[in-house]
Amino acid sequence: MSSADCSRIEALVAAAQPRAVEFLRELVRVPTDTPPGNNAPHAGRAAALLEAMGFEVERHAVPQAAVSAHGLVSVTNLIVRHRFGDGPVFALNAHGDVVPPGDGWTRPPYAGEIADGRMFGRGVAVSKSDFATYAFALDALKKFAAEGRELRGTVELHFTYDEEMGGELGPGWLIASKLTEPDFVICAGFSYAIVVAHNGSLHLEVTVLGRAAHAAIPGTGVDALKAAAGVMQDIYAEAAGYAKRRSAVPGITSPTLNIGRIEGGINTNVVPDRVTFKLDRRMIPEEDPAEVEAGLRSLIEQSAGKYPGVKVEIRRLLLARALKPLPGHEKLVAALQNHANRIMGETVSPTGTPLYTDARLYAEAGVPVVLYGAGPRSIEEANAKRPDENLLLDDLRKATAVVACALGDLLS
Repeated sequence: MSSADCSRIEALVAAAQPRAVEFLRELVRVPTDTPPGNNAPHAGRAAALLEAMGFEVERHAVPQAAVSAHGLVSVTNLIVRHRFGDGPVFALNAHGDVVPPGDGWTRPPYAGEIADGRMFGRGVAVSKSDFATYAFALDALKKFAAEGRELRGTVELHFTYDEEMGGELGPGWLIASKLTEPDFVICAGFSYAIVVAHNGSLHLEVTVLGRAAHAAIPGTGVDALKAAAGVMQDIYAEAAGYAKRRSAVPGITSPTLNIGRIEGGINTNVVPDRVTFKLDRRMIPEEDPAEVEAGLRSLIEQSAGKYPGVKVEIRRLLLARALKPLPGHEKLVAALQNHANRIMGETVSPTGTPLYTDARLYAEAGVPVVLYGAGPRSIEEANAKRPDENLLLDDLRKATAVVACALGDLLS
């Protein structure tokens, strides 16, 4: 596209910015805490807002049996398709499910309050913001084409609701159900970086089993908590050496491990008979997930074996493979970077991230994918998954313009 065409698209995005902000506020106001994962109401509100913009919206409800098996209440994924002409299909994906807000907020987590140029609310940065980014980028392209500019190809919006639980019922389900077959994908991301690779993640649930006894005669029982504490110490000791393993991907450093939840015991005066903990092992792209899981399972079983009478059960909760660049992704990078450098006012480079995302599911289906959107410079800056999550609204406008202009190039 010419510079005049880019300027016109940017002007269309800027003119729609007040509507984009209100669109985002309405999405933030509908809670999507996962767990429990009752996300169909949000999909209904998002669909209504998209239809008010003139889009035709497909509502794809995931069968209840599959939803319940994943520990969720409801999942309805949305697809918008707009065909400009013959050509490749570019899909834009963002997820609407979020982690619960937790404590410590200084502003209501579901009000979408605005202060100092920022909107505050759970999910406002990750990644309800990119519902707005992508919807209004497509809106600008529709208006641009209506003015007589020729574009060739199709743009799809994929708004899904299972990222926090692994994405298998979001993009994974859409792909497996053959509801979409895109040629290229852009997923929710950051305004100041184009993510081309990310870590994988393994979630395990470990249950340590002992035998209950009266606390007055603890020797007649088998203390599951004592054993679990020993197992966790061995896991942490193993994880201390992860820093020596370095990824060659910029933006990604080393593997990490976090034990994020522990529960167990019966009462203060009872020897604990059962303790369960859940761990998150992040895997750099160079690691083999099968080897990582086998190694962790072996470590846990050997550690538990030090405690007579103790049994251990290990259950995989999630295996998210790392995202690695596929041939063709460079086409997306070039288009996004060309406009991001200019619109953001600084160099926006391709990089990796230690997160794991739904983008990997498109890559596993053989589709080139990168991450770019209205997200912050860093997770820390946005308070993502922390109190007072926020988004700089000027970055929403700029990122929308970047995506719209990049798509304009790709469709020309």
